[in-house]
Amino acid sequence: MKTTKFTKTKLATSLSLVLGVGSMLPAYAADEASEENIEVISVTGIRGSLIKSMDVKRSSSGVVDSISAEDIGKFPDTNLAESLQRITGVSIDRSNGEGSKVSVRGFGPDYNLITLNGRQMPVTTGTRSFDFANIASESISGVEVHKTSQASDSTGGIGSTINILTHKPLNSPGLKATVGVKAVDDKSTDNGSVTPELSGLYSNTFADDTFGISLSASYQERESGNQQAQVGTGWRTFPGTTDNSEWGGVANDDSQINRPGDEDFYSVPQTTVYRFEEQQRTRTNGQLVLQYSPVDSVVASLDYTYMRNDIDTQFNDVSAWFNFVPSENVWSDGPYATPLIYSETYDSPADLSMAAGDSGVRNESGSLGFNIEWQATDDLKLTFDAHNSVAENKPNSPYGSSNTLSTAAFVRTSAATDFSGDLPVLAVGGGNAVTAADMMVTGSVFTNSRNKSEIDQYQFDGEYYLEDAGSIDFGVAITNVNNHSQTVNVQRNDWGGVGSAGDLDDAWFPADTIHDKFDANGGDFSLADGDFDILNTIFMWDFDSVRDYAAANYTSSVSGDCGNGFCPSTNYASETDRYTEEESQAVYVQYNYDNEIAGMPYDVHFGLRYEQTDVTSTAAVAGYDGADWIAETEIALSATGEQVFETKKGDYDYLLPSFNFNIEVVEDVILRAAYSETIGRPDYTAIQGGTVLSTLANRTNGGGSAGNPTLLPLESENIDFSAEWYYAPSSYVSVGYFRKDTKNFISSEIVQTTNGIYNPASGDLYKAAVAATGTTEAGAVRDYIFANFADNAAVDVDNQIISGSADNNDALLNFNISTPSNSANSAVIDGWEFAAQHFFGESGLGVIANYTLVDSDLALVGISDTANAVLVYENYGFQARMAYNWRDEFLSATSQGTGLFPQYTEAYSQIDLSVSYDIEQVEGLTVFFEGLNITEEYTRVRGYTDDQVLNLTETGARYSIGARYTF
Repeated sequence: MKTTKFTKTKLATSLSLVLGVGSMLPAYAADEASEENIEVISVTGIRGSLIKSMDVKRSSSGVVDSISAEDIGKFPDTNLAESLQRITGVSIDRSNGEGSKVSVRGFGPDYNLITLNGRQMPVTTGTRSFDFANIASESISGVEVHKTSQASDSTGGIGSTINILTHKPLNSPGLKATVGVKAVDDKSTDNGSVTPELSGLYSNTFADDTFGISLSASYQERESGNQQAQVGTGWRTFPGTTDNSEWGGVANDDSQINRPGDEDFYSVPQTTVYRFEEQQRTRTNGQLVLQYSPVDSVVASLDYTYMRNDIDTQFNDVSAWFNFVPSENVWSDGPYATPLIYSETYDSPADLSMAAGDSGVRNESGSLGFNIEWQATDDLKLTFDAHNSVAENKPNSPYGSSNTLSTAAFVRTSAATDFSGDLPVLAVGGGNAVTAADMMVTGSVFTNSRNKSEIDQYQFDGEYYLEDAGSIDFGVAITNVNNHSQTVNVQRNDWGGVGSAGDLDDAWFPADTIHDKFDANGGDFSLADGDFDILNTIFMWDFDSVRDYAAANYTSSVSGDCGNGFCPSTNYASETDRYTEEESQAVYVQYNYDNEIAGMPYDVHFGLRYEQTDVTSTAAVAGYDGADWIAETEIALSATGEQVFETKKGDYDYLLPSFNFNIEVVEDVILRAAYSETIGRPDYTAIQGGTVLSTLANRTNGGGSAGNPTLLPLESENIDFSAEWYYAPSSYVSVGYFRKDTKNFISSEIVQTTNGIYNPASGDLYKAAVAATGTTEAGAVRDYIFANFADNAAVDVDNQIISGSADNNDALLNFNISTPSNSANSAVIDGWEFAAQHFFGESGLGVIANYTLVDSDLALVGISDTANAVLVYENYGFQARMAYNWRDEFLSATSQGTGLFPQYTEAYSQIDLSVSYDIEQVEGLTVFFEGLNITEEYTRVRGYTDDQVLNLTETGARYSIGARYTF
């Protein structure tokens, strides 16, 4: 067959061979090498990795970017997500300072399909987003980001399809081995120490390179921490006309400075929390690959990949919940007004809460795969691939996958927060005078959750060459995805306290300070008159000691496996149990043709993919039949002890065309154009059945969530244009434009229901108390009811509980159920990508820069501009890289715990550094130093305005030093 290919430099072609790029490039790369007498130049390291990635970009039949290993067992970053963020259009979400999830061109993690060697991977997140923190980089040879689609691509990636490639022994014949050691010092931890990382890779071929084996393993420990300032469940937003006759509203009088007008909206905070967290992570990865090629035309591969990530978390926090009594506030200007200072004073002391937790989870996955390639004839190549992959997230602590045990001192005479700075500053009347003897145990929640995802995937692909008429790709695929999620809570609603102050040993409550642990700046209450006692006291109390004492001395109406309410339960069948099966069948065909126009080489690809999907969701959720007003701001639901069962089904099918055209208009200048239609499936949580009610409500309403298995995927029509100039062996510039016309967006809508449960803060008793006391302040209302209606069957004075009852003419409690649905709105997302890579001759100095502009005509989650700048140097055995990454502010969520109010993650930038040196006296030995977030930046999430902080998280820098030996 006659083929016309883009011209590549001899250096680029030889690097493709030396670095084992065969798995990342079309087969013709090897053919070219065999047809020419090419001097193989062994270039590894930073420059070799960048040339290899540039070669992948240039030789691809669509818009593709990639990251390649610098050498065997050496990826540019320890974390794959951290490497991917350096690609144009890619941004990441971080968890505890480490790259976790990836967004591409504004589409969030759920709309980017992650594959391992072309196979769809199960996830441990309960959604479709892959957590890159679970996978080590040592066995990775490259990562490809496919931004345009072809018919052979599995569906699900609207932003991109990201394919992770692992080492294959027959792609790199002979003995290859490496071992690495590293010591990590994470500055974010207060209690941790330097931790080890170990990795190794062995690869060899035998019997004239017909049999190969590759074995890689890594073990990493990390101790880290963070400091957080939060506004609890969020901000409650009201029209300016709402006054304090509605719970949460503010008076329209002189108590408000610069009060919002009737045409404005204003928001009030639910709480202010300071949380201090420590985390220990142990990550273990391993992969075994066996390959056999009995004849030149057949290659069979059997592989097993194992990933485990154990995460233990401990925290202490201090918080003040606002009770929405009449408040005195200083306001910002509208139209979305925020209290720069929000202040409440209480008639009777309220609680100053201090909670703690100690929990652990294990993310574990295994993938067994088989692949066989057969060059049946000169013109026909067939490939069969099958894999079974399982991922599970499960508890890994005797105290559950998450928990909160709360203590409190009822000493709070007032509470105020200054929101004028980045850091919310909390002032509590009586807060700094609190003593250990004031503390008593209140409520607790011990949760066990587990998610299991299993994928069985079978793919048959063929490629048939038509001599000078091009080639045809064809194939079928069957993919079954089964997800099973289970949750069981052991929740004590004793938020008013159990036992007495003084029960607990003072030694369990060491006092500590708050504000010296934060670097962010906050206000000083200078905008308001009066005295404000800024809270700077927290007890970092001993979770184990307090829990053990409480379990031995306090009774509760609920119990876990230990026989009391201070531990989790493994009786998953008693509460939320959801199972979802997604069955997809696909068939595709694609025609490929290459030739020349006026001496300009070009290739064109037309494809069609048909896909059908059936969804079945079965759910069992807990049932409730009553509500108890247990504390000033908490109404607890009463469970029936029985489950509600439900099964729902959905289905959809699509015919998806694709077109890619590439032409080299002059030597080393390539123009590309592409059109495709793609889908992004709803996340697994959204298609689960069953309605789950929140176990705690407030006096106004309760909450909950429900899935919707009938959801349709997000649909997108995509157009791409790009121009690339490869003006030197390791240098290029490119510019690209993309446009995505999307519809079927999945949004949350609030459905109001009552569920037949009566609201104890609504009927005759409540109204009588309000009339008698002249206030809606919860403490005063509850005290009046206990004092005057002790004989009422719904009133339990001893346990301080008021139950909802039809006999007291209580109204039904309203529930706001968040339900996903397909929106009628459509949106256009378009943008520009600019990239440049340049090396200055043989100086060893190079620069890389890229910028992505993204825009949308709707406010969509994840849309933001991004930029990267990297300075590299490599010469005389010395390698250095300094990388700057920036992401602009973006909408991160469309709801808060208080309702459908937005969350915005503010602009964030980070600087990373790596330096290594090849020891000349010991061939193959390299020592290195790495630093991440060396300027110790923090993240901040806000609501409608900059002053509406929701979360501020500070982590810190992370440094490592190590050595790697390759032989």
